[in-house]
Amino acid sequence: MGQPVRDYLLTLCVTAAVTYLLTGPVRKFAIAVGAMPAIRARDVHREPTPRLGGIAMFGGLCAGLIVADHLANLDGVFDLSSEPRALLSGAALIWLIGVLDDKFEIDALIKLGGQMIAAAVMVLQGLTILWLPIPGVGTVALTQWQGTLLTVALVVITINAVNFVDGLDGLAAGMVLIASAAFFLYTYRLWYGHTIEAAAPATLFTAILMGMCLGFLPHNMHPARIFMGDSGSMLIGLVLAAGAISVTGQVDPDNLKIFEGSERQATHAMLPVFIPLLLPLTIIAIPAADLVLAIVRRTWNGQSPFAADRGHLHHRLLEIGHSHSRSVLIMYFWSALIAFGAVGYSVHSASMWIVLVIVGLSALGLILLLMPRFTPRAPLWAQRFVPPRYRRRRRRGEEADAEATEKQQGPLGDQMGQDGQEPATRAPIAAGVSGVNGATAVGPRSRFSDRRKADSTRR
Repeated sequence: MGQPVRDYLLTLCVTAAVTYLLTGPVRKFAIAVGAMPAIRARDVHREPTPRLGGIAMFGGLCAGLIVADHLANLDGVFDLSSEPRALLSGAALIWLIGVLDDKFEIDALIKLGGQMIAAAVMVLQGLTILWLPIPGVGTVALTQWQGTLLTVALVVITINAVNFVDGLDGLAAGMVLIASAAFFLYTYRLWYGHTIEAAAPATLFTAILMGMCLGFLPHNMHPARIFMGDSGSMLIGLVLAAGAISVTGQVDPDNLKIFEGSERQATHAMLPVFIPLLLPLTIIAIPAADLVLAIVRRTWNGQSPFAADRGHLHHRLLEIGHSHSRSVLIMYFWSALIAFGAVGYSVHSASMWIVLVIVGLSALGLILLLMPRFTPRAPLWAQRFVPPRYRRRRRRGEEADAEATEKQQGPLGDQMGQDGQEPATRAPIAAGVSGVNGATAVGPRSRFSDRRKADSTRR
């Protein structure tokens, strides 16, 4: 078997291309069937935006699995393991529940039951945790009931963690993309570097997951033209959990041949193994922390843990003064720091440089959190290539000359009166012009001068 990195890249590209190409038609379908809920008090977007983006992502998942099944270096995953079939079965079920929720807003308890059933379907087809590596004890085999309960719990927690963090344009897809990229590096190293065949399914799952998120992000970045909805957030959460279950519960650390030498040396050698085996928890550390804080906050306030509110981490970033795009980038930064930091430390745990770099980047992240109103300015040669908010301000004399020039030769100069006053009537701007947000296809764009004056500014 040759080095399969090219086959993984081909699978990733096909998945991303299919997801990207399907998202446009799916958006038109969502508008046609009315999958555009009214703006709620906790929403951040200002216009009704179609959901059902998970339909395109599920199409990309199916395309990735079909392509991988026909590649020479990856078809063995389908012949020797039932995990791809288990993933597809669970993904189809959770995707169907998400589509119904995006359209009809089903009850939270029904969704929770559907998540548990989807996890049970995967367990019945062999995708389950068989044992756990415990520091100081070693590998502990689990009974069938213990493995089933632990698998269902991990799937439900991961799905809801990703679903909870889906509150800003491009946030959930970008964070899962970063997490799956770090996870891919770890699983690929286990498979090809240590020749552990049991890590092959998890490596394939993470490659397909990267393609799903990468293909959907161009449509979902701020301002988003379509949302993935629960059909997308629960789907990518389940795929992420499936990869975590596959590599954590079925890769035997004994195959790494690290239990040689004295007991002290073996314990030190095991440290890099335990950290990445817990990588599924570290890569969703921020969504999981948001999930735990939300449950504690709502329970403390006497509300249901499933009651929606405006206290998520991304909401707090907006409240302290960060813009929409910067809040998303800050969440990206912390996700990448935790995920890639864990992978880097697992490879070179004895190097102090890894620890120093992580500490330095953490300090940089804290500085970014404390500077919400700092806006970087682009150099003069790049003024035309960046948004207006990143351009350098003109001097007062230059601004006066520019205003005078615009009055005489500007595009509105022929509409100005002799006294410099603008005429009372102006041609209305047609809705649905190119380059605007998604909801203008069905109605005029809403314009608010102040975010806080609008009643519907939180998603």
